[in-house]
Amino acid sequence: MQIPSRLKLANLPTPIEQVKFGGTSFLIKRDDYTGTELSGNKIRKLEYLLKDAKMKKADYVFTCGGDQSNHCRATAIAAAKLGVKSRLYLWGKASQKATGNLLMDNLAGAETVYMSRKEYTDVISVMDSDARKLSEKGKKAYVIPPGGSNYLGIWGYVNFINELKQQNDLNGVKGILCANGSGGTVAGMLLGSALFGLNLKIFGVNVIGTASEMKEAIGSIISESLTKFKIDSEINYDNFELLDGYSNEGYKHTAPEKIDLIKEFASESGIILDPTYTGKAFFAYRENFLIGRKRSNILFLHTGGLFGVFPKAGKFSK
Repeated sequence: MQIPSRLKLANLPTPIEQVKFGGTSFLIKRDDYTGTELSGNKIRKLEYLLKDAKMKKADYVFTCGGDQSNHCRATAIAAAKLGVKSRLYLWGKASQKATGNLLMDNLAGAETVYMSRKEYTDVISVMDSDARKLSEKGKKAYVIPPGGSNYLGIWGYVNFINELKQQNDLNGVKGILCANGSGGTVAGMLLGSALFGLNLKIFGVNVIGTASEMKEAIGSIISESLTKFKIDSEINYDNFELLDGYSNEGYKHTAPEKIDLIKEFASESGIILDPTYTGKAFFAYRENFLIGRKRSNILFLHTGGLFGVFPKAGKFSK
């Protein structure tokens, strides 16, 4: 088995905390503590992807996401640290006021290309085409897919499983729940569980796309990684469950009851969840694993997203 190399950009290991909310005690893994500007789960993936970009002597990194993408912000900040230019292809409007993650993108000096929802459906082809144009000018662009979720990026969460195993004896813990966007975090944990012999159920709370699309994407990413790194391990897909229906309001929107839960949880625990990913995931977590129990045996993974709170300040102040 080949193991890819990485940069060390994140503050690891992140802590595990015992939290009590609504009368129920549970464990939370604080991947929002991976950094300040780099906060969140995306930097774990970027440690591997940007190592590859540096090895390939990239002048630019291209990536894409919504206009409040945590991944794009982390990419822009990390690229600036490494002295590499970044270009972000964002689903959104150029006329908007820069706040939250978008403000951080601008501060990091990222170039931004705004796209409509329809244009964004072809974003990978657009990035590849622009990379070829740069190549003709003697510059090299390294293209990173949405969320950093590919055969290489998922090693951030393969390594996460090893970190978790060394950090905690996991007595009584039966599973891990996290938000699922591009599929890389879940895919990495499933692969890591196979490699490090951890028999935990992985729950992904879907925030974008259909359940069938996400399951196919996760399986495809894992399969490619197994091939690329010559891994002979059996993935237990019975240990994976996608919880759907918790983002029916749409990826960029947050239902009032989820805003209320984020506020309630922050006031009781001092932990701030974001309205796009972790807030929706925690809504599912409370409904499925907290209500009516004194203790939950499912660990909640906080994947960051603090900067996404600021663009929705009006909703939180009501």
